[in-house]
Parts: sequence; C-alpha cells; structure tokens
Amino acid sequence: MKIDKKMMMGEILEKYPQLGEVLVEKYGLHCVGCPMGRVESLKDGATSHGMNSEQIEKMVKQLNKEVKKLDK
Repeated sequence: MKIDKKMMMGEILEKYPQLGEVLVEKYGLHCVGCPMGRVESLKDGATSHGMNSEQIEKMVKQLNKEVKKLDK
C-alpha cells in the first residue's frame, strides 16, 4: 500500500499502526489518538497542525519509506 496525503489517517493506522509513533514523535500529529483524526485525511490533519505543502510531501515520503521497511 502506498500512502498519499488524501488517505484517511484511520486507514493508514489500521494497516500500519506502527506509523502512529512516527506521526506523533517526528511530526507532532497527536491527532492520531483523537477520534476526529481517524476520519480526516493526512493532509487535513497535517494542515491543522500548521504544516505546509512541502512539509506534508516530505512526511508522505518518510511514511512510505517506513512502509517499505514494514512490508519486508
């Protein structure tokens, strides 16, 4: 599964719960534990935490690197 910024955070965390730690610790997205965070897109959550488009793209690339490690 390739992660993109339009994916729902709940969908990402359901498939790869380990990414919750990355989202919280590296990017400050504490919304992964919030009920609303499960039904908003990765982009929406990141934007609400003050991230710009460039930062979001960088985060998506990092998350996909982590997914590759997890899928091995």
